[in-house]
Amino acid sequence: MPSPAAPLPPRQPFSMIRQFHLADWFTLGNAVCGVGALFAAMSFLETDEVRHVHFAAALVLAALVFDVLDGRVARWRRKSSAMGRELDSLADVISFGVAPAVLAYACGMQGLWDRIVLAYFVACGVSRLARYNVTAEQLSAGSDSGKVSYFEGTPIPTSIVLVGLLSLAGALGALRGGLWLGSVHVAGFTLHPLVLLFALSGSLMISRIRIPKL
Repeated sequence: MPSPAAPLPPRQPFSMIRQFHLADWFTLGNAVCGVGALFAAMSFLETDEVRHVHFAAALVLAALVFDVLDGRVARWRRKSSAMGRELDSLADVISFGVAPAVLAYACGMQGLWDRIVLAYFVACGVSRLARYNVTAEQLSAGSDSGKVSYFEGTPIPTSIVLVGLLSLAGALGALRGGLWLGSVHVAGFTLHPLVLLFALSGSLMISRIRIPKL
């Protein structure tokens, strides 16, 4: 007769949060800033007040600060985890993938071709992060320190350059109908040439070019 299974240990309150390292809280700060940027973009859609574009850009910049700090804190405390890596990727998708794309849409890139390009940009960001997660161990194998010495493809936080460009356009009154480079019609649907910068950014993310990790 099989012996009865051992009883499961009692679950402690907030057991998941108890597993977080200090660096993980900075990662969550990254995610919160990204969500705030999304809210700001939606506020611009509703109110047409350019200050919300600047708020969104500032929040993406704050997300970048948190993204840098979480890595530094993890190295300083010498504590990291698989959960921390997943949190970092999910936060980056929000702050540097979805938020810039939604901000671009709010700023006037709303044609069918624009939407396809912006969706492509987000898909490239997600793919780039997934590739990094599954190849990080392989990329660090030849390193004396055991750390990844370079990135394959541009890191997704580089999209902050596009966010800064949109904030500048807002300051100069070049949003919505006044977007730089205007718009064209392709196969009966609207394309704003400025959105092609997002296509370029996404393509660089999934490329094989090597970027040294500082």
